[in-house]
Amino acid sequence: MVIQIYDLINNETIKVDKQKFLYQYNLHEFTVSWSPDSRYLAFEKNLSNRNNAIAVYDVKDKTLREITSGFYNNMNPVFDPEGKYLYFLTNREFSPVYSDFEGSWIYANSTQIAALPLKKETLSPIAPENDTTSVTKEEEKEEESSGDNEPVQIDWEGIENRMVLLPPTAGNYRRLNAVAGKIIYLKYPVSGTEEMSGKAVYYDVKEREEKAIMDKVSGYSLSANGERILVHSEGSFAVVDIAEDQKMEEKMPVDKMEMTLVPQEEWKQLFLEAWRLERDFFYDPNMHGIDWEAMKKQYGQLVDHAVTRWDINYIIGELIGEISASHTYRGGGDLEQAPQKAMGYLGIDWGLKEGAYFVERKVKGAPWDEVKSALDQPGINISEGDYILEVNHNLLDVNKDPWAAFEGLDDQAIELTVNNKPTLEGARTVLVKTLNDETRLRNLEWIESNRRRVEEATDGKIGYIYVPSTGLDGQYELTRMFYAQFNKEGLIIDERFNNGGQIPDRFIELLNRKPSAFWAVRDGQTWQWPQVANFGPKVMLINGWSGSGGDAFPDYFRKSGLGPLIGTRTWGGLIGITGAPSLIDGGMVTVPTFRMFDAEGEWFKEGHGVDPDIEIPEDPTQLAEGEDPQLEKAIEEVLRLLKEQPSIKPQVPAYEIK
Repeated sequence: MVIQIYDLINNETIKVDKQKFLYQYNLHEFTVSWSPDSRYLAFEKNLSNRNNAIAVYDVKDKTLREITSGFYNNMNPVFDPEGKYLYFLTNREFSPVYSDFEGSWIYANSTQIAALPLKKETLSPIAPENDTTSVTKEEEKEEESSGDNEPVQIDWEGIENRMVLLPPTAGNYRRLNAVAGKIIYLKYPVSGTEEMSGKAVYYDVKEREEKAIMDKVSGYSLSANGERILVHSEGSFAVVDIAEDQKMEEKMPVDKMEMTLVPQEEWKQLFLEAWRLERDFFYDPNMHGIDWEAMKKQYGQLVDHAVTRWDINYIIGELIGEISASHTYRGGGDLEQAPQKAMGYLGIDWGLKEGAYFVERKVKGAPWDEVKSALDQPGINISEGDYILEVNHNLLDVNKDPWAAFEGLDDQAIELTVNNKPTLEGARTVLVKTLNDETRLRNLEWIESNRRRVEEATDGKIGYIYVPSTGLDGQYELTRMFYAQFNKEGLIIDERFNNGGQIPDRFIELLNRKPSAFWAVRDGQTWQWPQVANFGPKVMLINGWSGSGGDAFPDYFRKSGLGPLIGTRTWGGLIGITGAPSLIDGGMVTVPTFRMFDAEGEWFKEGHGVDPDIEIPEDPTQLAEGEDPQLEKAIEEVLRLLKEQPSIKPQVPAYEIK
């Protein structure tokens, strides 16, 4: 899209191919800021060291300048309305937060607000003030009128040196904007606190104070005249002033807002949006050799035959499937869906005998985890073998599945009528709280059974760690199971069914720590350094349901020389995604923007995955009988390696006599 900017000062029209410019630097419109005279465009430019520089593009001269270096990560630049300053967020506060478990640390809450005077003679917004000097009304009037219809001037020489940090303390800031005399932003609680919701605040440039507009704000949008903001708070919208202590007094009736549209026309736009996103941001500009224009025509013709929004998702899915890449997903949008009810669960296996349902078995999670069966809580006197006859005094119908009586009763306190015989005579009522899902409980049972099997088979020498993903839950499980077992003589890392997430370099760093030193002490066992590390042999279990980050994890494990991979070949999907704008009706499409290759310049085998060093196919019969051939092979292999390369635990040397 070519836009025309009319320059009032020089009485001329300037043209710029806006979309081409945005695509060139992998930008979206909401990440850029225009100067008041529309001559300059400021944006974040990604550098090779993963820090962003603030760059300014001169539309008239067609020149691009990086006005900050890549020493720090700078983001979200905005021009002030008078064209005197460029404000931006910058991560440059390095105050370490120490771990409770070892001597490691992170640098969180690092964002500050920077102001950059565009001209050399412009004072810093926090320059010292002379309280004894009076300002005449003529000077005030002249100051207020400055900037009206005047071109923005930028002195490029030494521009970064003029940057100053504003007084608000470093923290978590987002969505910077500037209006006359104020800088607006979202301020989130410091990392690690219980409070999660942010608040809209502004920094008053004249009074040099930060003031809160409203608490519990998840997003906002600035009005065109810069006088008010539309805020989103706890599911509601309201338009408020840019002033202190605003309230959601006049909420916008979102549920009553309506618009008239022609679905078929919107569907065409949705299809083209999805097609363009892939065209402009797919990691391979050649689209894996596919004629993308031909694909638009081929699949675009089907849009005219669509009957529902579900059909559009299907067509988009077929379109993006042509590029033969992993992580190509689509979904959501303005779909018609039937109402659903959540189910309550007890965390048991049900049995049926003598015309009544009974507790055949309580699902046991793990003693080191808080997730338990609803019947396994303290004080709940319901045993395996007891009959459950009623739910909230409604008779349990044995002609239906037992969970039919639990519709809409998820995560609720309910009354169960229980007896040790299949009749109501002598029955008792027990109050329990249902689970909203049994998946975690049953998964924990499987994990704990594997851990116990490894412990028993190795006389406690070997630890077992299950890693379900390389995302947040995987970080949680790997870390807590590693901290609990790092002092074992060796480890089995089980990443079967790993559903991916982040790139797992930190996972490997934790597993690959080498001994630096040992410290002799008199009041306990010898210290090792690093404090939390395992210096014994390791093996990893993999299978075909491990993918994405679950492909990278064993790949890095092998490259680090940590040990053999046992099981079956992984999924093979390391063309990854970084996020894409939503479609106009709230639907989504993913755009694979990056692909992994190794230090030798070879692509990861997309669609093939990581081959095991020792292939052990899954045996459904053995698994159904409670035997895991892959786990058994891992036990055998790690014990063999332990004999060949015992865990490093040197004896304390003889004490010196001086």
